[in-house]
Amino acid sequence: MRVLIADDEPLARVRLRGLLARRSDVTVVGEVGDGEAMLDACAELKPDLVLLDVEMPGLTGTAAARRLGALAERPQVVFCTAYEQHALSAFDLGATDYLLKPVRAERLDEALDRALARLAPPQSTERVAWLRARSGTDEVRLALADVLYLLADEKYVAVHHAGGMWLIDESLRQLEAAHGERLVRLHRNCLVPRERLLGLKTLPDGRVLARLAGTEVAPEVSRRNLPAVRQLLRTA
Repeated sequence: MRVLIADDEPLARVRLRGLLARRSDVTVVGEVGDGEAMLDACAELKPDLVLLDVEMPGLTGTAAARRLGALAERPQVVFCTAYEQHALSAFDLGATDYLLKPVRAERLDEALDRALARLAPPQSTERVAWLRARSGTDEVRLALADVLYLLADEKYVAVHHAGGMWLIDESLRQLEAAHGERLVRLHRNCLVPRERLLGLKTLPDGRVLARLAGTEVAPEVSRRNLPAVRQLLRTA
């Protein structure tokens, strides 16, 4: 994580630099002594985090933090100050943390860990959805993400996937009830995973076909379901 130190007190900057040197996951990219210089350094150096003193000559830390919003890549801010009364306004400005001087190593580590957690990409909490299928006498399970489309006949539902076709015992209505947020109804006999739906093609006779990712098959979209499918494509 790239860190910029902004404090008008040289000794305070030395202390912060020493504490940061203990961390192998932190790189100090610069030091400045006032708010205007901090804004210039952020634009040039693009730090991930600014350790920002509140009371500085000229442009104060809180005023400078407000102006950070104009930057295309806004860094996180951890305020460092000897004055506890600034805490409320600091968090109103979206500060990641608020440290009282003299900054203690353990509190700085907590602030750095919090900033690092915000930098990390969010972990998907979506569970993998599976379908139970059969091919002859074999029973298998197939990830819904691997399904191209599902077609219903009078006696069964066929699951078409890149490797071929399997059969499942659930009806399309049951599949909608279990995975409705992941499936799109094209026709009374056809469901497709939402992420497979690329677009629509209107034929000269007025029929509308669905373009699907991963297959040349283009299932027909019924008049009844066409408005919902079009709305989904507009908002996806």
